[in-house]
Amino acid sequence: MGANTSQVSDLSENPSLRTLVGTESASENDPFWNQLISFTFISPANSGDSKLLEEAVIPLAKTLIENNPRTGNFGALVKVFLSRTKELKISTECQDQLFIWQAHNALFMIRCLLKVFIREMSEEELHQQFSYQERAINSTGDGGGEDLLEELMSNLVHLIVEVPLLDITYSILFEAVTTLLVLFSYQLFQKDILRNGIIYQHIMTGRCLSLTSRLVKTLLYNFIRQEKCPPPATHIFQPHGEGGGMLYGLVSGVASGLWSVFTLGGSGSKAGVDQEPNPLPLSNQSLLLLLVLANLTDGPEWPNPYRQAVTCFRNTQDTSSQPEDQPHSFQINFNSLYTALCEQQRSDQATLLLYTLLHQNANMRTYVLSRTDMDNLVMPILEILYHVEERNSHHVYMALIILLILTEDDAFNRSVHEVVLKNISWYTERTLTEISLGSLLILVVIRTIQFNMTRTRDKYLHTNCLAALANMSAQFRCLHQYAAQRIISLFALLSKKHNKVLEQATQSLRGRQGDSSTLPDYAQDLSVIEEVIRMMLEIINSCLANSLHHNPNLVYALLYKRELFEQFRMHPSFQDIMQNLDTVIGFFSQRLELAGSDLSVERVQEVIMKGAQALPQDRLKKFPELKFKYVEEDQPEDFFIPYVWSLVFNSGVGLYWSPQGVELFSMDSG
Repeated sequence: MGANTSQVSDLSENPSLRTLVGTESASENDPFWNQLISFTFISPANSGDSKLLEEAVIPLAKTLIENNPRTGNFGALVKVFLSRTKELKISTECQDQLFIWQAHNALFMIRCLLKVFIREMSEEELHQQFSYQERAINSTGDGGGEDLLEELMSNLVHLIVEVPLLDITYSILFEAVTTLLVLFSYQLFQKDILRNGIIYQHIMTGRCLSLTSRLVKTLLYNFIRQEKCPPPATHIFQPHGEGGGMLYGLVSGVASGLWSVFTLGGSGSKAGVDQEPNPLPLSNQSLLLLLVLANLTDGPEWPNPYRQAVTCFRNTQDTSSQPEDQPHSFQINFNSLYTALCEQQRSDQATLLLYTLLHQNANMRTYVLSRTDMDNLVMPILEILYHVEERNSHHVYMALIILLILTEDDAFNRSVHEVVLKNISWYTERTLTEISLGSLLILVVIRTIQFNMTRTRDKYLHTNCLAALANMSAQFRCLHQYAAQRIISLFALLSKKHNKVLEQATQSLRGRQGDSSTLPDYAQDLSVIEEVIRMMLEIINSCLANSLHHNPNLVYALLYKRELFEQFRMHPSFQDIMQNLDTVIGFFSQRLELAGSDLSVERVQEVIMKGAQALPQDRLKKFPELKFKYVEEDQPEDFFIPYVWSLVFNSGVGLYWSPQGVELFSMDSG
C-alpha cells in the first residue's frame, strides 16, 4: 500500500506511507498524493493475511493519530478521495479505469486507517481527526467549514447508488460498502446497544437521509444480482506504443492484486482459521450493510428510515399509488428477490433477510405465500434444521421462525401437502423415495424438537416448533407413515421423560426423609414437560377432529402405540383432550377386533380407511382452533443487533477484528 509496495512487511518502511503518517503536511493538491495512491499492493487472500495486514497498519495508524493534529494529512487524504468521487460517474462512462483504480486505492487506505482509529478512539475524537486538516492549512486557505466525516459518508452513499455495477467499478463499489460497515463498527466494542452518536446522526438525519430508499434498493439489487468478482483482467490496460510498457506493467499488477481482495474468506472468523474464498463479495457485503442499517435503533423523535424502506417496498408489478405515510417506499422485482432468497439460504444473513421481509414487509409476505413453487424456499429452510448440529443456534432459530410465520397462513398449510417430492438427497436417516412437502416439514421439525430435548434444551426453540405444527395440524393431509410414526415417537419420548422426572421427585423425597426443599425444581420440570405433552395431545386431536379420514397412517400409529396414552386418561391436565383420543382408539380397536386376528398390515390399513369414513364427526368433541402467531420480543434490538454484528465479524469479506476487543457478544455465542 503506497507506491509500488508489494508485501505487508514493506509497509512500515514505505517512503510514501512514512510521509503520510509523518510530521510534514501535504495539501490535497500536492503531487505526492498521486504517487501514494498508485500502489500495487497485493491484498490479503485469507483471514490470516487480513490479520497480518491489520497488524502492519496499526503502528502506522497510531503514528498518524499522533501527528495528524499538526499535519491534517488524514483529512487531506479524505479530500483527495472526495475530489475523485465527483468524476467517478463520468470516468465510468469514459472507461477511465486508471482514475477509478486510484480512487479505489485512496478509499482502501482510508478504510484501513479508519478501522484502527475506531478501535483506538471515541467518535468525538474520530470526528476531530477529520477536522485537523482545516486547522493545518494556512490562513489564506478556504476553510469551508464543512463536516468532512459527513461529506465522506454522503459521498460513499452517492457512489453506491449512482455508479453502475460493471467489471471496472466492482472493486470501488465493494470498498464503499465495506467502508460504511467499518464506520458503524463502533457497536462491536460496546456492550450496550448504541442509540445515538455522530455517525448515527449523519446516516439517520443528515445528507444521507434523502438517499435512503435508493441505498436500500441498490443494496438489495446487489444481493439479487449475485455478481461474481470479475477475474484479473490484465488486458484492460494495453500499452500504447513503446512508452506504455511501464504503465502497463504497473497497472496489470494492480489488477491481479485487486483480484486477491475479492477472494477472501470470512476473515472475521475465528482467528487463524481460513475459510473458502467468497465468490460473491459485493453481494455478501451489501447484505451485511443492509442488515446493519435496518437494525439501527429508532431515534428519539424519528423512526429508522432504513427499516421503513425495508418494510414498505413494493413489487415492480404493483400499479397502485404509493401511500403518503410511506416516504421511503420504492419498487423492486419480487420474482428476482424471491429467486435470490431461495438460492442463498445457506448463509445466516440471507435467512435473516428472509425473516425480516416475511415479518415486516406485508407486500413481500403476501407475494411469497402466493407462489406455487414454495418448495424452492421451504426446502433450504428444512435443510438448515435437518443439519441442526452443524448450524449455530441463531440460524436454526431464524429458520424456525420463518416456518412459524409461513404456517400462520391456512393456504400454505394446505398447499404443502399437495407438493410431492422425490429422493431428498440430504435426508439420510431413511430413504424417502416419495413424500409430500408437508410430511417432510413435520419430520424435520419433530427431529429438531428431539435434538433440542437431548442437547440444548432451549424452551423457546421447541415452543416455536410445536407452534408451527399446531398451526398446520387441522390441515394435515395424507401424512407419510414416517411422519405419523415420528409424531407418536415424540409423544413416547415426552411420556418417558415425564415418568423419569416423577420417579426422581419421589426418590428425592424418600431420600431426604420428608425434606421437600428440592421438590420445586422437579415441579418446574414436570410443569414444562406436561405443557409440551398437552400441546402434542392438542396437535394429534386437531388432526383427528378435522381430517381423520385423510390420515389413516396417523390412526395406525396411534393404535400401534395405544398403551402410551393410558397413563394420561385420568390425569387432570389431560382428561378433556384425551376424550377424543379415547373415542378414536376405542372405535378403531373394536372394528379391528371384528375383522379377526392375525391381520396383515394391508388389512389393518383397509379397516382403518373404511372406519374413518364411518366414524360420525359429532362423536368427537370440538376444541378451539389451534392458531399461534409469531410476535417479536420486547426490545428486539437486544437480540438482533448483536446477531447482525456477529455475522459481520464472521462473514465480512476482507475484514478482521481482534476477538479480544469485541464487547457486544461473546466469541462462542450463536
